[in-house]
Amino acid sequence: MLTKEVIVEIRVLARQGKAVREIARELGLSRNTVRKYLRSHAEDERIPRVRRQQKLDPFKDYLRERVRAAHPAWLPATALILELREMGYGGGITQLRIFLMSLRAVAAPDPVVRFETEPGQQMQVDWIVFRRGKMPLSAFVATLGYSRASYVEFVTDEKLPTLIACHERAFDFFGGVPREVLYDNVKTVVIGRDVYGPGLHRYQPAFLDFSGHYGFVPRLCKPYRAKTKGKVERFNGYLRRSFYNPLASRLSQDRLHLDAATANGEVIRWLRNIANVRIHGTTGQPPLTLLSREQAKLQPLPEPWRASLPAPAVPIVADRPAFDDTPLQHRLSVYQALLTEAR
Repeated sequence: MLTKEVIVEIRVLARQGKAVREIARELGLSRNTVRKYLRSHAEDERIPRVRRQQKLDPFKDYLRERVRAAHPAWLPATALILELREMGYGGGITQLRIFLMSLRAVAAPDPVVRFETEPGQQMQVDWIVFRRGKMPLSAFVATLGYSRASYVEFVTDEKLPTLIACHERAFDFFGGVPREVLYDNVKTVVIGRDVYGPGLHRYQPAFLDFSGHYGFVPRLCKPYRAKTKGKVERFNGYLRRSFYNPLASRLSQDRLHLDAATANGEVIRWLRNIANVRIHGTTGQPPLTLLSREQAKLQPLPEPWRASLPAPAVPIVADRPAFDDTPLQHRLSVYQALLTEAR
């Protein structure tokens, strides 16, 4: 009977390409003995291993169906694990990520150069379009440059009254006004670039009056340089993957369309309980933690701006109950305007 060490050495020498005769001579064994142990090793490798049951296995059919329903959009593991937890899943997120990766090939993201701003200095604003046509759905997204705290409001148009109303609720949500706000070249903000010279733009008159009332300077991204406002652009992707796609695909499985009123009721909870308390990938801290520092540097909220503009297209849900302000520490009007939450 050979020792385990000798048996391993036989197999190693064979894997290195040595013939049976050479192995036998080197180890002082008969050729039949060498053949015997090489043959038994080959038979052992052909014996199928019994796969151990994973905690994720009972949920894989559900995950395949969720991915299929959301296609071509992609649902991230951080969103799907919340659904699995409610269904009784007790495993970790790592095996979930591995399984999801098997369902699609993930492309490496392009490197992004980020520019940091001081607390209270800048807010970045963007529109993100989810649907056009007869049932349009867009979202106004605002992200503070220092804390990365974000505000989201779903609307059915992107007109000037809607844009201004969203700004007012965003400032209310953050508890103050930044010194400047960065935009794309949208016509509701700017009607002529470089009209008065390089960098001297002609802004939409009503919007300019609104910005003067609230005390912020509008800034524009350079043409074809959308990544100038990369903080809000990055949040747009996170919003689509982690909030909109899971919610819309879940409703679509019941043949329902996500409307603005429903989205606004859900997104406030998502902002408060998930988006603004997650560990941010760049800062390494929750946006809410940094917001508590940034609020001290924001300008105070003025009285609401009044102008003869049509009413904005912001879906309002009637009969709202009062809402606790924890954890965001600011006025409650934004919650009372958007949130329906059963006690």
